Amino acid sequence: MRLSDLQNKDVVNMEDGKKIGNIIDVIIDREGNMQSLIVQKNKFISNFFSNKDELEVKWQQIQKIGEDVILVSMVIY
Repeated sequence: MRLSDLQNKDVVNMEDGKKIGNIIDVIIDREGNMQSLIVQKNKFISNFFSNKDELEVKWQQIQKIGEDVILVSMVIY
């Protein structure tokens, strides 16, 4: 699977069923293993008091990578 394939998928939180956003980047360690996905937050997820429009999703938080979506399990404040 290519990064461009991942970028076309919606990232959805299994905790509340809401779309978090779309992948804009990845973090890879020195051994070449993917550590995290960087997600551009959906405007509805962005916190009014936060200026961060990106969210880091750790590889361990990914539950399933499907044909159209990536399901993650995380609590977003």
